[in-house]
This record gives sequence, C-alpha cells and structure tokens, in this order.
Amino acid sequence: MGKWYDVIVVGAGSVGMSAGYYLARRGVKTLLIDAFDPPHQEGSHHGEPRLIRHAYSGDPVYTEMAIRAHRLWNEVEDLTETKLLVQSGVLNLADSGLYSYRERIELAKRHGLHPEWLDAAEIRRRWPELRVPDSFEAMYEPAAGYLHSERCVGAYRKLALSKGAELLTYAKVRGIETHQDGVTVSTKEGTYHASFAVLSAGAWFGTLSPFVNLPVRAVRKTVGWFETNTPAFDNGRFPGFTLNAPEGSYYGFPSIGGAGLKIGRHDTGHAWQPGEELAPFGSLPEDEGDLRRALNAYMPGASGRLKRGVVCKYEISPDEGFIIDRHPEHPQVWAAGGFSGHGFKFSSVVGSLLADLILDGRSPHNIAPFSLSRFHPSPADTSTSPVS
Repeated sequence: MGKWYDVIVVGAGSVGMSAGYYLARRGVKTLLIDAFDPPHQEGSHHGEPRLIRHAYSGDPVYTEMAIRAHRLWNEVEDLTETKLLVQSGVLNLADSGLYSYRERIELAKRHGLHPEWLDAAEIRRRWPELRVPDSFEAMYEPAAGYLHSERCVGAYRKLALSKGAELLTYAKVRGIETHQDGVTVSTKEGTYHASFAVLSAGAWFGTLSPFVNLPVRAVRKTVGWFETNTPAFDNGRFPGFTLNAPEGSYYGFPSIGGAGLKIGRHDTGHAWQPGEELAPFGSLPEDEGDLRRALNAYMPGASGRLKRGVVCKYEISPDEGFIIDRHPEHPQVWAAGGFSGHGFKFSSVVGSLLADLILDGRSPHNIAPFSLSRFHPSPADTSTSPVS
C-alpha cells in the first residue's frame, strides 16, 4: 500500500524545503523527497551567497513578494537563531545605452522602497575602486543584501522536521501517478501516497517527464572568487552588485571573510540535461575568461588570482519569469519552477504561498503572471534578458 500523507513535496531544495515547513507548521502531514541530501551541491542553492533585492521591473508582484520574502527570512533567522541575511546594500550598475533604472525607481517608491539613482560621477565618488565610464548609471538599494543560501536551506530543513515533516533523501522519483484520491509517488525506497503534491525539482524537472513538462531549460553556469588588491572590496565596505554592460550581464558579492570577490555571469551558459556529467569549472576558456573580462573592465582591483571556481545550474523559463501553477491535467498537483537564476531570494515566500494555495485555495499574492498558460502557444523567443 505505501504510506499516506496530506502533501508530498518532490524536490526539497530551497523552494521545496520552505514549502515543507509552511505546510507542516499548519499541521499538515508532509513528506519531502529529494534525490540528494539537502543542502547539497547538485541543485541551484550551493556556492554561497545569493543576492536579495526588492526593486524589481515587470509585474509589481515581484516587488511585493521580494519585500515579504525579506520579512520571512528575518523570521526564520529568529526561529533558528541563525544569521541568514546580510544587508550589505546592492548596487545595480548599467550602461544607460542598454538600460535605465529611472522607471524602476519610481515603481519601487510606490511600494515604500527608497532606492537611489546615481550617475557615473556619484558611483565613482562613493566607490572609487569602480571604473565606470560616463555612460553608466546605477540604482542603489541600501536595504538589500545577500543570503547565505546553504544555511537558508538548512534552516528550513530544521524547522520543517521540528514541525513533523518527514524527509526522504537520496530517493530518485521513478514515477508519479494521479488517481481519484490524490497522488502516488514511486521511488526505489517505496511508494507514497498523498492528497496533494508539490513539484519543485529545479534544474532536474526533466526527470519528471512525461508526467510534467515545464517549458524550462537547464543551463550550466559558472561563478568565481577572485583575489582583490584592496580592502575596499571587503564585506562591510563594498555592496553586492549587478552589472548590465556591453560585456554581458553579471552579478556579484563583496569579499566575505577573505574569500575573494565573487562574480558570475547571468546571460549565456551551456545546455545541460539531468544525468549528464556537469563539466567542472575551467573546462571551457570562458569559464574564467568571461568573469575576468568584466572585472578587468570595471573592477580591476578585484581581478587578481582566481581563488575558487564552481559550476552550478539555472532552470530558465522562456521569459525568465517564474512558473507557479497547477498541473494542467491534474489539479491536485502544483508545480513551482522556472526561477531563472533569480529565484532563491523568493524561496521563503514561494514556499509560504504554495502552502496557502493548497490549504486555503488562494494566495495573498496575484499569481496570474506565473501561469503556465502564458506559454501557449509556446513563444518562439527563448533568449535571456538582462539581470532584473
């Protein structure tokens, strides 16, 4: 027969573990299933840290959810007595010929946020270590910062288990079936049943085909930590950052505890299929070359020796927007994916709203922009956009 639960969560990474906690704390009998042992190196949450920003472009629901996500991270910090979020500020840099932040700043003000618009001269005055031409502008978010990603997943794991959720690790899902009473999930360890299921498999969504086929593609990404020649890039003095420049779209972090300045490229990347070997950092010349090119151009004082390089995965939707919706054929199944390299900060609020959708049938946020129906017919353009 197998064991019965109220909800089974398939994929217990950042979103799945968060959902597991918010379900379990409301008395729901919850089973979390993961192919590995979270936090781990096989998803999109490893390789500390992750930016948390509030002033988003596009639909206002992103800004609303970013603000709530910040509050929830603070709540998890208090509950676990663990430092998760550092308000380092985030400096969003752009060549004004490619992008302007003025409209986004005005939208942010409507949500009670107070980002600053800076011209190139002011950027250089505040951060003399930056070499930006006069064509650049910036949006500075002083209340933003970064999250210690693996600690975050670990904190939600601790909370979920403390509320009675069960976690099945190293359990690859072999099949998912629906029936009149709910959902059945099969693994090599056994068969499990529930009234509802949440699918949050990240870059591994392909392993759940043909039961679900989200329009997402998994991409190999690289990040590196580089030695700096000045303490100006250290945590406490330098903010997190995004960079939209002719060289590409990048993001990064100050040197934390002497680890070196971390930088990654948001656009580009190589397709990856679940089960394929993920080529290690340095396998391709652009792994380091793309990162160093941006540092040489705009942060030459942080373009020292490569101290560490890692690979990770994005799961990219065609429009880089999130997918949070019911399965098109099975209403007892919810899918959350397509977070496109900017979803980690939202995992606290996404987990919470998934619990609301299952238990209350509604969400405090407008989830219409996350609907699967927006991809029908499938859009022809699957190119990536600048870091948003």
